Amino acid sequence: MDKTKILIIEDEEAIADLLAYGLSREGFETRTSGNGTDGLKELERFRPDLLVLDWMLPDRSGLDICKQVTARYNLPILMITARSDITDKILGLEVGADDYVTKPFDLREVVARIRTILRRLAQAQPAAEEAAPPAIRFRNIAVSPDERLVTKEGTPVELTPKEFDLLIALLGARGKIFTRTELLDFVWGYDFPGDTRTVDTHIQRLRKKLDAADLITTVFGVGYKFEKRTD
Repeated sequence: MDKTKILIIEDEEAIADLLAYGLSREGFETRTSGNGTDGLKELERFRPDLLVLDWMLPDRSGLDICKQVTARYNLPILMITARSDITDKILGLEVGADDYVTKPFDLREVVARIRTILRRLAQAQPAAEEAAPPAIRFRNIAVSPDERLVTKEGTPVELTPKEFDLLIALLGARGKIFTRTELLDFVWGYDFPGDTRTVDTHIQRLRKKLDAADLITTVFGVGYKFEKRTD
């Protein structure tokens, strides 16, 4: 079985080396980059399964890199930050990061959080031996859960992992009204440190990408639902 590949973008060499060494001992294949520009190039070459990304980099903000990566790739991101302000942490999560670790950190915590992210993704995938479910279709959109692929008029729509999981949750029970807390627990997990505004932000992006503001509707004072009728 191929090793899970992890790219580490971290400008502090000692921390990058510690992460690479520790994750390699845990069975992961790792590569490191010391700045955002080189890191994005390495991402294209290495094609990692998960990205460990420092918030503060010498050439650009890790937050900007997070936005750029999630706009183009279906790639989970663990952010490392020296910022302790909860608002900053929530901001990172809202632009597409899956989790965060605050410096100074214990390597065991990093490993645990990475395994949790990967486990959630694996649980979202159908078992390999099961027959692939048919694509879910509405209007000119096709959603393939097994491939985690969304197309609009045959053209792929780039969704972040959280946007895709949110869409699947809503599509799985059309007409059901989900509270923001239910969607937060379902997609982000019960231990997510953010608040329900995160759901609102992702719903807005999902509507825009799918041109589906009239299908993913707001139930004021409660939450959201995906309308049963799509014609």
